[in-house]
Amino acid sequence: MMKLKTSYRFASALLFLTLLAAANPIIRAQNSTPANQSPQQPQSPVNVLSQQPYTFPQTPSQTSQTPAPFPTPVVVPPLDGTPLAGSQGLLVETLDGRKVMEAAPDQAFNPASAVKLATALSALRTFGSQYRFTTAVWTDGTFDKATGTITGDLYISGRDPSFHYEHAVQIARELNRQGVRTVTGDLIVAPRFTMNFDSSTQRSGEQLYDTLDATRRSAAAIRAVQDYAMLNSERTISDDGMLLGNEAINQGAPSVAVMGAVYVDSVPRNAHTLLIHRSSKLVDVLKVLLCYSNNFMAERIGDTLGGPESVRRTLISSAGVPSWNVSLASTSGLGVNRVTPRAMMKVLRALRAELAKNNLELSDILPVAGIDPGTLHKRYTTYPSRGSVIAKTGTLTRTDGGASALVGEMHTTTNETLLFVIFNQRGSVVRFRENQDRLVTQIQNSHGGPASFVYRPLALAMRLADTETGAVSSARKDEYEPASN
Repeated sequence: MMKLKTSYRFASALLFLTLLAAANPIIRAQNSTPANQSPQQPQSPVNVLSQQPYTFPQTPSQTSQTPAPFPTPVVVPPLDGTPLAGSQGLLVETLDGRKVMEAAPDQAFNPASAVKLATALSALRTFGSQYRFTTAVWTDGTFDKATGTITGDLYISGRDPSFHYEHAVQIARELNRQGVRTVTGDLIVAPRFTMNFDSSTQRSGEQLYDTLDATRRSAAAIRAVQDYAMLNSERTISDDGMLLGNEAINQGAPSVAVMGAVYVDSVPRNAHTLLIHRSSKLVDVLKVLLCYSNNFMAERIGDTLGGPESVRRTLISSAGVPSWNVSLASTSGLGVNRVTPRAMMKVLRALRAELAKNNLELSDILPVAGIDPGTLHKRYTTYPSRGSVIAKTGTLTRTDGGASALVGEMHTTTNETLLFVIFNQRGSVVRFRENQDRLVTQIQNSHGGPASFVYRPLALAMRLADTETGAVSSARKDEYEPASN
């Protein structure tokens, strides 16, 4: 009887130790597995609160496969000893593909605004880094040079996602150069034209109407022009011949008065072109978009590319992402998107390679932490961390119970560049960000400590409101979800 009791106690203790070991965070440090190793089909991520798994839509080729078992929830490791609710996906690699650290690399998470990296990759591959969006100005009327009057209507067409107050003023200035001061007819904007990140073509046309006319120009428009002049004060003539900087201000306020109303309609066949306005280069537009994580710009560019499914196909065909590793509902990161850390690592590497074709680096389109304005301006701000991280953030405060992401590269004093993907879900996005920052610093310290990248900050093509420091609950066109109505 004594031997039976002893054996029972021993078996109970062994079972307890086995369960305890299984509950620990699954983080493995490896240094020899190649990055191009074929990943297994991802397991469905488990909601650690409800225990309901997410399942990717099956394709015909997948329906015959045996479903993968549900994974054990990956608990976020508390770096400061304080428990942190939620789940985490992590993958850190060297440039040559050696694994440094991983946790649930094949589990699908909501990447939030890190989806914008996929949109940027697709845009660069489709259009090229030097591409410029165009906005055309037309008229179907006649021009009297003596009075500076167009008798007829003024038409505007284009799909520039970055078209803003300062660009409208540039158009007014160029029309003034041609002698145009007054239009007797209406201002007609073509469908899909937008301005100031407003999806309504009608409202965009009304903002353009007011901004063209100096007597109706808003204080916000004047500030935007002044900001633009300050950002470009080092040069006077841009690549497309538009006046910039202080010279533009000193020559007087450009103005074109349209006497009629604002309508949305197509450009008629009998209209002729007055001028073509070109945006900044795509690489500069992407720098603004990704620094401020502007959802509107990402969605507009995504629409031009053919929508989320088109971007997904680019990832599959060009970045080598397995089809079951990615599901996109938007090109901005809003909503329910699903990407595995391993798939996002492929996107990051493909993006670096695409930029390198044009002698560009990630810092040419992504924010450098602690230096560039936007979502990383107030992260990694102290020496020596400042300038040692180049990354894209992601924040969804409600979807999937709260999702946060940080994807990019870090630099160390041993002159290593490490690529990393960190996904968090089902918890406080504020705590997730704090944990991400500590984790990145911890990895850097294990490789000698943080060291800044070689980087020369340049003025952005335009300035947007800070998207990371404002109230999360306000309705904004930024990285955060729009507030509920």
